[in-house]
Amino acid sequence: MDTEDPLAHTAVDAIHTGDIPALQRLLADHPELATVQLGDSGMARSLLHVATDWPGHYPNGPAVVTALVAAGADVHARFTGPHTETPLHWAASSDDVAVLDTLLDTGADIEAPGAVIGGGTPLDDAVAFGQWNAARRLVERGAHTTLWHAAALGLIDRVASYWDKTPPPSPDEVTHAFWSACHGGQRRTAGYLLDRDADLNWVGYDDLTPLDTAARAGADELVAWLRSRGARPSPTP
Repeated sequence: MDTEDPLAHTAVDAIHTGDIPALQRLLADHPELATVQLGDSGMARSLLHVATDWPGHYPNGPAVVTALVAAGADVHARFTGPHTETPLHWAASSDDVAVLDTLLDTGADIEAPGAVIGGGTPLDDAVAFGQWNAARRLVERGAHTTLWHAAALGLIDRVASYWDKTPPPSPDEVTHAFWSACHGGQRRTAGYLLDRDADLNWVGYDDLTPLDTAARAGADELVAWLRSRGARPSPTP
């Protein structure tokens, strides 16, 4: 359905204002809306994506999701475009925990692939974008964590458990995890990984070093510690 269609505009407005009675009437009168894709073949999204789109936290978000799913909306619907994120990916990227919970409660796949970040899971998006409430909630709900997830979230016991495996993490994995720990402002975890030969000045995502990403996160204590260990900002282009 074209995004300029008056019916589409009415549906989007009801979702963004949290007008549940209006949304339910609209879905009853036009049941095809529950599964429609708004946009064109190059870039289209479902109404569940509308409900979870940045910045999220729309009024009555959980009730909106519940109404859409009750009308037949697919919690596994895919965005059509440069990636294939589900509504759960978008809720995670918006740090919208209440809507995230509702999507999971209505059957969303917590391990669905398709993220902006490497085609991965909703947890990949949440951690990479620093949406910490959503990231922790996904872990509480059973999301699988990798070394870099655990490092960014300060889950030191999970991080340490990787050294009980054969083989242990590679140097690149250790450095990636160290950068992620700094991204998450996790001083203790960063120290653990630096002691295991992480590259202190690796220029990683967004062309930031660990010092840069810790500063961006506002982790002042971690920044001071990194500087004391010889950390440097990214070279000026």
